[in-house]
Amino acid sequence: MTIKDIAAYCDVSVSTVSRVLNDHPDVSPAVRDLVHEAIRKLHYVPNNSARSLVSSRSTAIGVVSRGVDNPFLSSLIRVLSREIHDRGYTMVLHQIATQADEVQAAAMLEREKKLLGVIFLGGRFNYTEDELRQLTVPFVCCTYTNTFGDLREDAYSSVSIRDEDEAEKAVRYLVDHGHRRIAVVLDDPTDSSIGQLRFQGYRRALTRCGLDYDPALTVLTGNYALSAVYDGICALLDSGADFTALLAISDALAIAAIKALTDRGRRVPEDCSVIAIDGLEMSLYTVPTLTTLCQPAEELARESVEMLVSLIEGTGSHRHKLMETVLRPGASVARLREA
Repeated sequence: MTIKDIAAYCDVSVSTVSRVLNDHPDVSPAVRDLVHEAIRKLHYVPNNSARSLVSSRSTAIGVVSRGVDNPFLSSLIRVLSREIHDRGYTMVLHQIATQADEVQAAAMLEREKKLLGVIFLGGRFNYTEDELRQLTVPFVCCTYTNTFGDLREDAYSSVSIRDEDEAEKAVRYLVDHGHRRIAVVLDDPTDSSIGQLRFQGYRRALTRCGLDYDPALTVLTGNYALSAVYDGICALLDSGADFTALLAISDALAIAAIKALTDRGRRVPEDCSVIAIDGLEMSLYTVPTLTTLCQPAEELARESVEMLVSLIEGTGSHRHKLMETVLRPGASVARLREA
């Protein structure tokens, strides 16, 4: 009699029986009772030496986070850690610089830590089949999907928001409040990543709202450094550009932009409205409180773990889930008075 026999008898996975035997909390009372009843009925006696051997095998799930200073990803990591542990696995976190190659980092980590699967946070949107051959375990892209790459949809899983649509939603909110001269601050509009998608959403919103795109209102920072955002907004003001509102592609960029506007004597929102996308907790404490489109961080992380565990345990297949943001009005957007 083995743990596999117990699992087959109960029609559950081996990992579920293992979690019951190791008293993990993420098993429903009904399933826990079912397993214990099977153990009694089948006279199963756990082999402690065998269990020690099993426990020495890897239960590791890798989380590779691209962008060590990204506060939104940090909030996801806390949830991922909890969800992975609750399912009887251990998390191996590896944070890399924004310019680093997350696929190569994950491949090295897979070999060193004997990973069972990988969750990528904040990666590129343009993977190719060739480079992903470095990985031999399933993976999930969390917060993004392979928009610009050539991966087949049945070759990977992803959980994300519709970045282009959400940026358009943010611009439309400003337009609905009477704004027509809307600036945007981002890192790079050609980076095959979030910046490019949200910039496309900004441009699309202007077109659909009957507004002209003015390149002079685009602030390109080249990176996500807050100092670069601050300097970029100051340069925009020094140029004499005429604008009444600003879209920042992330809350962190918006916070730096509000600081620059305030330091240069522009009141927010009286002189310039500001909206962003993310929903960071810290942006609740800006003055004024930031108006932002909140990503569902808890759901993004939980769904990513659920997808990966189902692939590891052979109970699911690759799939892709798109989620929506929720507007948090804040106080950084004002309605323009009609002329």
